[in-house]
Amino acid sequence: MQMNANYTSLVAVGDSFTEGMSDLLPDGSYRGWADVLAGRLAARSPGFRYANLAVRGKLIGQILDEQVDTAAAMGADVVTLVGGLNDTLRPNCDMGRVRGLLTEAVEKLAPSCGRLVLMRSPGRNGPVMERFRPRMEELFACVDELAARHGALVVDLYGAPALGDQRMWDTDRLHLTAEGHRRVAEAVWQTLGLPAEDDWRAELPPAEPVRWPARRASDLRFARQHLGPWIARRVTGRSSGDGRAPKRPELLPYEERIFTPSGE
Repeated sequence: MQMNANYTSLVAVGDSFTEGMSDLLPDGSYRGWADVLAGRLAARSPGFRYANLAVRGKLIGQILDEQVDTAAAMGADVVTLVGGLNDTLRPNCDMGRVRGLLTEAVEKLAPSCGRLVLMRSPGRNGPVMERFRPRMEELFACVDELAARHGALVVDLYGAPALGDQRMWDTDRLHLTAEGHRRVAEAVWQTLGLPAEDDWRAELPPAEPVRWPARRASDLRFARQHLGPWIARRVTGRSSGDGRAPKRPELLPYEERIFTPSGE
């Protein structure tokens, strides 16, 4: 990989992980790792252009239908594709279909851009995630295979213990904090062959013990504010991204913090 490469455009494709939840800014918008990465790339390249087509809640089939052709037509220097994890969390997930749809997405994007970046997404530690881990690892094996076949880069976040630390995750236990997003941006930055700013894999200092009453109160808040609504959407077939447009649908010159106000 060429060090100090000059990238002039970035298109981000995917779901809430790439949209940027839950790194909330004072103006009510979300800033995620792709936005942080775009800002850093823009500082190196005048006229840098950025589009973020990712929308929360999208399954890999929706990403393929709604984002991939648009992204391919933009002809960007760098395209990031992270998708399929929402599928693995569904009760009746057809992993064969997920692999096929991801393959189709990669086959469309890889020839259209200068560099395609795929990811092995971070996995939060905890008993709930253990249930879905085999599916996640099947998805990531497919990512590795596709990257090797099409010359794409893979950012291995799944293999970084620091990103499994619960302190890197928001109260919804599904999305990263600002520090988590910063580390993901650094990981992609380094994978693109750019000079490291720090060690994004560095583990946090040991956490202070949390007493049982505090853990219990946290679990109850999580169930009420996040788990219950998530289950309700699964039961009714709704998604948090229904009717929501991408926050940066066009490949335009980067402007920091020009994002669509967010809300459920």
